Amino acid sequence: MRKNIVAGNWKMNTTVPEGVNLAKEVNDAVAAAKGLKCDVVIGVPFTHLTAVKAVIDINKVGLAAENCANHVKGAYTGEVSAPMVASTGANYVILGHSERREYFNETNEMLKEKVDLALENGLKVIFCCGESLELREAGNYADFIKAEISESLFHLTAEQMADIVIAYEPIWAIGTGKTATSDQAQEVHTMIRALIAEKYGDKVADDMTILYGGSCKPSNAPELFAKPDIDGGLIGGASLKAADFMGIVTAF
Repeated sequence: MRKNIVAGNWKMNTTVPEGVNLAKEVNDAVAAAKGLKCDVVIGVPFTHLTAVKAVIDINKVGLAAENCANHVKGAYTGEVSAPMVASTGANYVILGHSERREYFNETNEMLKEKVDLALENGLKVIFCCGESLELREAGNYADFIKAEISESLFHLTAEQMADIVIAYEPIWAIGTGKTATSDQAQEVHTMIRALIAEKYGDKVADDMTILYGGSCKPSNAPELFAKPDIDGGLIGGASLKAADFMGIVTAF
């Protein structure tokens, strides 16, 4: 039985004190909620990890870094390695986000290296994939998404895939004025699960958690999460307010 997960991605927002307060709000809300049907994870800036870890119950709220380096250590000024992330007590890392790919030129090969280092250091990976508006309109988005997944993940064993969560981000539906329908999201999630099944078999595919990362809000979360292959969300802006975030968490 695969897990439902709602993961927040704070991006480059909040100071450390603001982040600690937000984490406390989320932690308290999760602790007070009855009968939650999903796991909750918050992805915070590197600067926040240790302070946030100190104020949450890691058994109730998972903690993710928003990235890690593709090197273990060395002369890479400003980079943060997977061992460093793990040493803070975080248990997840978000890799391959569309913003990292676009603004920081992260390639599938680089992400393959990051995935390996994350897993070697005991971190679960939320691996992002998704297509641009140009690819969506050209109609060849399926091949693009398949390449993102296969080139970065398909060297892993079936056992290692148990520590991978895939997050589909329709980049074309974020900040463009266009909207991805729940049916469009379900179509891609079905395709991703079939791709995993083709490589690893039905059990690995059935157990794989696949999140939706395209402007998910309390208003549209119930419709999205009702789809059979959408197992939760990777939440951006709505994760910066505890009430909005919990409105998505309780959509299950």
